[in-house]
Amino acid sequence: MNSILAPQTTQAISDGVVEHSVSARLPTRHGEFDIHVFQLVGEPAEHVAIVKGDLDGHERLLVRVHSECLTGDVLGSIRCDCGSQLDAALSRIAEAGQGVVVYLRGHEGRGIGLANKIRAYQLQDKGRDTVDANLELGLPVDARDYQVAAHILRYLGVRSIRLMTNNPHKVKDLANYGVQVDERVPVLTTPTGPNASYLRTKQDKLGHLLDLA
Repeated sequence: MNSILAPQTTQAISDGVVEHSVSARLPTRHGEFDIHVFQLVGEPAEHVAIVKGDLDGHERLLVRVHSECLTGDVLGSIRCDCGSQLDAALSRIAEAGQGVVVYLRGHEGRGIGLANKIRAYQLQDKGRDTVDANLELGLPVDARDYQVAAHILRYLGVRSIRLMTNNPHKVKDLANYGVQVDERVPVLTTPTGPNASYLRTKQDKLGHLLDLA
């Protein structure tokens, strides 16, 4: 099958810049996975791959590249949809029996960090949306980079993926780092009162494919 975005050469990546630290079994409420810890050489952040089944040499694997979100993933905040998307991704991969969640540290608040994300929350409480709050603080709207995710997928032997995301820019960015994305798989969650305007901003200003009325 032709990929929706074939690998590009504009941001070619070299081998050997990701170090694998350790692996172990990871039982979860979704079933049993293996967890692998990685670091980009020279960077302090530790990233993880949460793996189900054998990935080496396989194509069209179900993959979620997930940005760290303490408030949503750990604390259960419904101000965003991050925790719900992570939960849905692990559930789908467990059901499929094969796939991986690449969990990227240092991506808090689309890359601005935890303290700045909470500062942006303060402005959102005063009526700004998630984009305008970042800009008012003099911060980028989205500072994330997916190079390490591409390295991790390469290390795991993944040949092509079905990427679970609503963000078409993530598809393009991964392709720019050499990842063959055969399909985009939506990860749609039910809007809640606290995150309805946040989701609409992601659709209207960030181009996320959410199909909100």
